Amino acid sequence: MSVDRLGSNTVPHTSEYAIAIVMTARILIIAGSDSGGGAGVQADIKTVTMLGGHAMIAVTAITAQNTLGVQAVHQIPTDMVLAQIESVVSDIGVDAVKIGMIGSAATANAVADRLVSLFSREGGSPDWTPAFAGEQGRAGHHHPARIPIVFDPVMIATSGSILADPATIAAFTRLMRIATLVTPNLPELAALGGEAAIRALGPAVLVKGGHAEGPSVTDRLVTDTGETRWTNPRIETRHAHGTGCTLASGIATGLAQGMTLDAAVDRAIAFVRAALAAAPGIGQGHGPMGHGLDTIPFYHLLAATNSDGWDAQAFAARWS
Repeated sequence: MSVDRLGSNTVPHTSEYAIAIVMTARILIIAGSDSGGGAGVQADIKTVTMLGGHAMIAVTAITAQNTLGVQAVHQIPTDMVLAQIESVVSDIGVDAVKIGMIGSAATANAVADRLVSLFSREGGSPDWTPAFAGEQGRAGHHHPARIPIVFDPVMIATSGSILADPATIAAFTRLMRIATLVTPNLPELAALGGEAAIRALGPAVLVKGGHAEGPSVTDRLVTDTGETRWTNPRIETRHAHGTGCTLASGIATGLAQGMTLDAAVDRAIAFVRAALAAAPGIGQGHGPMGHGLDTIPFYHLLAATNSDGWDAQAFAARWS
């Protein structure tokens, strides 16, 4: 085995490989940009990629922010947000949608209207509610009216900066009506009127317990069939910027890949915890998580496509 080069056949040219590319789950992310790279579409793209999906974005706002806070916000015009959505849907297609920071009330209402018109069997009923991807089989084979939508009702950044004004929060009702799942933390849950108020609009609710006190964190998934709880030891770290974005994108990816809602939530929580544990520790404030989980996934990718018999540990040792 040569140690001075990668295998010559690092990318297999097989029909199976081509099929794998075609079947990659496609996740449309409608959210804001975080210049610090810890949250927003930056966290979303990293999460979707790490979990095996293809991320597409419609940017709703550009923020100037770092680990200490948000210094400036520029809202993208609503027409441009819609143009981004139209562009990727018309060509690439969508298996799931994740909505995060929406930017403005006008954009929230327009996005809700456009998603209904794009994905609804009836062409735009305001009462349309999608079903879970798990009911539709493999990614790429969803009925247009069955595209799952995960809505993370972003209001306040980890640093405490306000990311949604009262008018925008009021417009969240439109987005919750078309969502498969809404993922509020405890302050967001209170601002939205509580669990019962959200459930009355139709979606399942994942109540994130990270803001509660205590040595453990309990997340609760509430659906028409009951409640599922995940309780895990709290990971004590200030490098937790982007946990909500990461969790919601992870769930959307799982649904796009055909997982049940419980399974998608379970894997997404596990990914968030792994990323928290792998945080690089950068920045003076609330730093980003380690979405790359160090470089181990890269080594596994190389090992899977290498013809010389190298395993992940061999690649790790090569560059250590």
